[in-house]
Amino acid sequence: MARTLEWKVRLFLSEENGTTKARAVLDTGGAALTGLGVARCSPDDLDVPEIGDELAAGRALGDVAQQLLGIAERDIHDMAAPLRGRAREPVLGWPT
Repeated sequence: MARTLEWKVRLFLSEENGTTKARAVLDTGGAALTGLGVARCSPDDLDVPEIGDELAAGRALGDVAQQLLGIAERDIHDMAAPLRGRAREPVLGWPT
């Protein structure tokens, strides 16, 4: 079965006093996940806003990724629930 989906990610960044905050929102069409990330510039480092943006955005996207993996793992586990008490084989080829 061939499928094509488009999931949209919106990334919001703000910076104040050497701290960059990021919020990533993944819209799957049926649900939305929000991830957060923060980056702080050390007083000993040069203030390069682009680096703070990259770090905060990467952390926010990583947060969304971890949430999405957790959802997938729970879905896989739920699909395998009827197999409890018997020898388990990987469901759909994805080990849990």
